[in-house]
Amino acid sequence: MTDHQPPHEETLVVAARIPAADGVVSLILRRPDGDPLPSWTPGAHIDLLLDGGLIRQYSLCGSPAARDVWQIAVLREPRGRGGSAYVHQHLAEGSKVLVRGPRNTFPLRPAARHLFVAGGVGITPILPMVEAAQAAGADWRLLYGGRTRTSMAFLDRLAPFGERVLIRPQDEYGLLDLAAFLGTPEEGTLVHACGPEPLLQAVQERCAAWAPGTLGVERFAPVRSAGPGPAETFDVVLARAGLTLTVPPDRSVLQVVMEAGVPVDFSCQEGTCGTCETDVLDGTPDHRDSLLSEDERAAGDTMLICVSRSCGPRLVLDL
Repeated sequence: MTDHQPPHEETLVVAARIPAADGVVSLILRRPDGDPLPSWTPGAHIDLLLDGGLIRQYSLCGSPAARDVWQIAVLREPRGRGGSAYVHQHLAEGSKVLVRGPRNTFPLRPAARHLFVAGGVGITPILPMVEAAQAAGADWRLLYGGRTRTSMAFLDRLAPFGERVLIRPQDEYGLLDLAAFLGTPEEGTLVHACGPEPLLQAVQERCAAWAPGTLGVERFAPVRSAGPGPAETFDVVLARAGLTLTVPPDRSVLQVVMEAGVPVDFSCQEGTCGTCETDVLDGTPDHRDSLLSEDERAAGDTMLICVSRSCGPRLVLDL
């Protein structure tokens, strides 16, 4: 179930800007007064609220024990939508940036054995997980791929772990050998993956026969389905606001709720970040997000209102 506490939001200062790999810059963020920042757990991300209305999510990749700073790493994406270009061009040491979070939709769940798969800048949420698994004394392995060795960030932080980490740049090894790394299903093993969509799809296919809930993934972008389902008109009842609103085929629940003046938190508007996740009190959601697990979808007691709709004529939401 979601909580309804407003996310923490404040202006931070870029304390340092460090090249992390080819095309990847790492930013160290701190409060202007140096006071401790809100705590976080491995897998958490923050939102950067950039000029021009851009809101982008970046995983925290530092140490949760370092309470005075947050660290992120951003890949410059030439064909992106402007967020990474803004970070690379405008956020220098001393710059101020509005930040919201942290929020964790990709937690490291307790397990006797962990298998981590990272592709490219997907190493960012995985890195604190690896360090936490090591500190907890768990059995773990990491398979980390990238285009070239020089494009892969944080190899220095992974070096002390020795043979637990397989560094596999594509120009040296080809595509990641997921079959060999993941092997056959084992009880007590969890798989955590982050990276480009083709990699995540391959991991999902490889883990399809494993026990439900074994695999956790973090996506940079929504899953591109063959096409959206039918978009019928339906009513949404906002239980706490005492309003009944009509959602037409060409509007999202989020848009209609905001137009009615009801405050709701949102970020990506693509169904990947989880900021707008809302409890469902009655009705059946038509899930169109790229975040919720199959178990969460089947339960039907929560939905991402930026993209998901209703299977029936009426939904009741805890708003």
